[in-house]
Amino acid sequence: MLAFITTLRHPSNSNDYYRVEQLLKETLRSVTNQTSDDFVVIVVGNQKPEFKLPKNTHFVQVKFKAPAPAAVRVSRKPFIRDKGTKLGIALIKAREFNPDYVMIFDADDFVHRDLTEFVAKHPGHPGWVVDEGWMYSRARRAFRPQSEFNRTCGTSFIIPFEAYEVPEDLGVDATWSEIRDAYGERLPKIIGAHKRAVEWYADHGRIVEPLPFKGAVYHVDTGENHSFNVLDGDAQPLTRQMAKEFGIPKVNYLRTLWACYCSETMWRWLKPLDPAFEQYRRGKRFSKRVFRAIRRRIRRVL
Repeated sequence: MLAFITTLRHPSNSNDYYRVEQLLKETLRSVTNQTSDDFVVIVVGNQKPEFKLPKNTHFVQVKFKAPAPAAVRVSRKPFIRDKGTKLGIALIKAREFNPDYVMIFDADDFVHRDLTEFVAKHPGHPGWVVDEGWMYSRARRAFRPQSEFNRTCGTSFIIPFEAYEVPEDLGVDATWSEIRDAYGERLPKIIGAHKRAVEWYADHGRIVEPLPFKGAVYHVDTGENHSFNVLDGDAQPLTRQMAKEFGIPKVNYLRTLWACYCSETMWRWLKPLDPAFEQYRRGKRFSKRVFRAIRRRIRRVL
């Protein structure tokens, strides 16, 4: 069994907590879209999501304090500690399902639908790292390959459960300090952070191998990324195949083309015509009246 685990940031430290929950909802749709049902999903946070959780998904509520005062910019370390301790709780919860492997994922990313099936075919493997993946912007509806993926995104490791040495004497009601003390250096090195995890595993006798396919999508431009990374420069429009493999919400394809290849001004002028574009996507031809309206709007921009 593969256990997917993630955390939600404290409501006080989000720009828009409703947006945080909507991003999680889309991510869970991706994670639970596996071709095999031999998986479990654990989400840990301070506030239970208002939407219904999908299949095989469990939520654990904690009462940890906000890592930083609201509306105050601080270093990332407090947030890494908050994420790490919540993931420590998630591992304890996952223990109930006796998983063989664990994949930590960020609550706004997307994962490949074949991960669970792939892991089941390789029992006893020391683990994998997603070193080649994708970067995706919902704002631009575009994506491009991302090399050294594990240096950029936390959704990048599939590791045997036993490697985390989950403490047997702690339950999901453990305090923040108990979690910190029980996991020791594993908390900041491989649970709450990911950039140097490959080296840490190697130093401790575990050589993880690159996943033989692009297994995850780093979702940027969400408004809730701690890293503030954006997708700039060249990119390609989201394709149907990409959306299918990773469970990414479908978007209007014509608007996707405009977002990728046209100016922001033109996109803004054409947005009122979304209903017409949607009809066109469903196979209905433009009427002469709609065609003339589109032509007039384009001329006003150009």
